[in-house]
Amino acid sequence: MSQEEEFVQGEEQEEFLELNEVEEEVGQDNGPAPEEDDDEGEMDVDMEGEHHTLEIDMSNNSWGYFDKHQDSIFTIFKHPTVPMVVTGGGDNTAYMWTTHTQPPRFVGELLGHKESVIAGAFTSKGDYVITGDMNGFIQVHKSTKGGEKWVKFAELEEVEEVLWISTHPSMPYFAFGANDGSVWVYQIDSNTKSLVQIMCGFSHTLECNGGVFIPGQNENDMTLVTISEDGTIINWNCFTGEVNYKMQPHEDFKGIESPWVTLKVNKNVIAVGGRDGQLAIINNDAGKLVHRVKALDSIEDVAELSIEALSWCTVSGLNLLAVGLVSGDILMFETAQWRLRKSIKVEDAITKLEFLQNSPILVGSSMDGKIYKWDGRTGVQLYAGVGHNMGVLDFAIMENGKKLVTAGDEGVSLIFQNE
Repeated sequence: MSQEEEFVQGEEQEEFLELNEVEEEVGQDNGPAPEEDDDEGEMDVDMEGEHHTLEIDMSNNSWGYFDKHQDSIFTIFKHPTVPMVVTGGGDNTAYMWTTHTQPPRFVGELLGHKESVIAGAFTSKGDYVITGDMNGFIQVHKSTKGGEKWVKFAELEEVEEVLWISTHPSMPYFAFGANDGSVWVYQIDSNTKSLVQIMCGFSHTLECNGGVFIPGQNENDMTLVTISEDGTIINWNCFTGEVNYKMQPHEDFKGIESPWVTLKVNKNVIAVGGRDGQLAIINNDAGKLVHRVKALDSIEDVAELSIEALSWCTVSGLNLLAVGLVSGDILMFETAQWRLRKSIKVEDAITKLEFLQNSPILVGSSMDGKIYKWDGRTGVQLYAGVGHNMGVLDFAIMENGKKLVTAGDEGVSLIFQNE
């Protein structure tokens, strides 16, 4: 495939997104949302002469859907300025489509992946999109014609399996981590029309499960914090590859070797969640542990302890950290004294949590097939989006929470509209 080869355009040219068209249509009334149907259907199934009744929940309060994937949708992420998302799935595909029309408009497929697409992100201005798959293949596509078309910019195949991709919040850099513990940072260089490797690090001994850029004072001050299955947390200098600090189980966590699986940054404070239910709060400036607590104690199944989701509330004066576990528990910690303020329980594993920007409203998804809104101060449920018949693995928040777009385990994305 050539560097400038365009991704697939669909069957008709007019299926492509035109940004001026998006701007015109965002504010339009696209008609009423479908009425919620709370009825459950029943189906008689004859199995070897015996009749069994299979109950099917037909409840659905979604506003729209996208069903082009043929397998589970593992990731969804949004463009920073227009109502468009990318979904990646177990069918080895990554699709771009819009979220503001009924039905959604198919923009195109990012061709080239040969394994499940599990990670991706847009750069801060939305002019590049990066996607990665379980075969270690990463590709970058570039926006052309004002976003009407996207073309292949570059590709990488450095590792056996990509576990995550993160983009810098303001500059054209991205990082990814792999199953061998390695960490990589690349610059998207528009002048040379190439990807420039900035660093690669090999200080983790097991899977690198997550990473996030920490913005510095200027372009020369750029760091990346990564976590690993081996219980280490590392802050890297992105330009030199040097380790600014490395936190280790026996030296920094009093002998507790937690396989770290999630992390979220709030200014200079980092929350890290472990597969064993350990929650660690790190002062990034000092590279020191501020607080550590085991989220739950009264669970027999160790697998249910895993902290799968973290989110900081950004409302000034409202110091909250939401912690979501495989057990279906959401723990709301008050971060001044690190006391448990509220707890919420759903029927199955929490897969993602995200506070709305500058709002106490928390959005969460679960393997119970629903997406929720809660008031983080009280724990009161404000909304539940239903319609999936399998778990919700990921979601994107659009229009500051007026729309929620899901990644369904059954291969369908639903759009929920809720003021």
